Order: sequence, then C-alpha cells, then structure tokens
Amino acid sequence: MQNVTTAHPKSFQQIGSDTTTEGVRIQVFPEYITEQSSPEVNRYSFGYRVIITNTAEGKVKLLSRHWLIINADGDHENVDGPGVVGYTPELDAGESFEYSSHCPLNTNWGTMEGSYTMMRSDGTRFEANIERFYLVSDEVLA
Repeated sequence: MQNVTTAHPKSFQQIGSDTTTEGVRIQVFPEYITEQSSPEVNRYSFGYRVIITNTAEGKVKLLSRHWLIINADGDHENVDGPGVVGYTPELDAGESFEYSSHCPLNTNWGTMEGSYTMMRSDGTRFEANIERFYLVSDEVLA
C-alpha cells in the first residue's frame, strides 16, 4: 500500500481507478460535491460512481465489500458490509452493474481502495481488487 503522505493527488494525472481481477473489471469515477461541503467546518463531501463489469466466461455474484478510507492526515477507516448500496448483483458474462455512493471526509482530500468478495457459479470465491482512487476537493486541484 502506498504511503498516503507521499501520494498527494496533485502529483497524479488521474484520480479515478480501473482494475480487473479474475475477469471482474471495476471502474471508479470520484467527484467533489461542493453543495454538500462546508470547508469552514472541515466537512467535505465526495461522490463516486462505480461500474462493475464481468469480462469472464461464467456468472459472478458480488457478496460483500471492503473499503479502506484514508484522509489527508493519514487517519484510516475500514468499512465492511454485505453487497453494495443494498444490492448483491449477479452478472453474466459481459454484463455490468453501476451504482453511486458517497464518502464524507474531514480533510480536503483523501483516498479510498478496497475489494469486493465475489462468488462464481461453482461456489468459489475471490477478492476483486479496487485500486486506490482519490477524493479531491476543488481547492486542492486549484
């Protein structure tokens, strides 16, 4: 895992991520939500859109999620739970599932990364990795 203090978002061209693990492609597109943020009280709101695509031959089902959220101060938070936004989607070969969620932070930038526990139709499980992506307020990128 990258050290958050050496991974300031200004040093990166792309703040989203695109990762494929065992035929499951996960793309993440984050954005800063100005109207839900209050920088004067250290409240920053970020949204992110996720597209999960099954590029493998057989069916896969998303069972659970794990997120590691790190703010600009290096504080860590782990979030685990069943499914995503109330769903445990099953994807046939070539199918995609898209959802949006949000993440509040008390700093003007941070990172998220994690994994989804997936199950194949034969019952085997694997972790589909979600590469680190950046939650960055407009003031950081200015």
